[in-house]
Amino acid sequence: MQYYKSVITPIGTVCIVCRKNQITRLVLPQKPLLQDLVPAENNLLLCSAACQLEEYFARKRTVFELPLAPSGTAFRISVWQQLLKIPYGTTLSYGDVAKLLGKPGAAQAVGQANRYNPIPIFIPCHRVINSNGTLGGYDGSNNTLKHFLLDLEKQ
Repeated sequence: MQYYKSVITPIGTVCIVCRKNQITRLVLPQKPLLQDLVPAENNLLLCSAACQLEEYFARKRTVFELPLAPSGTAFRISVWQQLLKIPYGTTLSYGDVAKLLGKPGAAQAVGQANRYNPIPIFIPCHRVINSNGTLGGYDGSNNTLKHFLLDLEKQ
């Protein structure tokens, strides 16, 4: 069974999802909520995640301390683990991430892994940009959210 908590943020209402004491998804505004989720406003893990997210948006938190359990292929999981190492307020290119993974020709695959990141913000795919300095895609949508998050971290 998966549980969720809705959180009002500067980017809109997001839903944090957990299963067995691990965060499995963060559903961004305008994205459909998964089926078969149970609301759990008082779940300790979800409350902690919501608090940490609120601290992040208030510029009081630069590192999340949560048990994350994204679901994906082995390659995607390796990309997401690498993204967790990108420091707050900094960016890497898709090619940089591919090189760090020992797969220098896999920049496009890194981009696809970013697109399918089930726990954005907590797993900071917004910190990955094009090698020419442009933002690149974010969650398969426009760059408004990515731009907002990068600006938030620069201030």
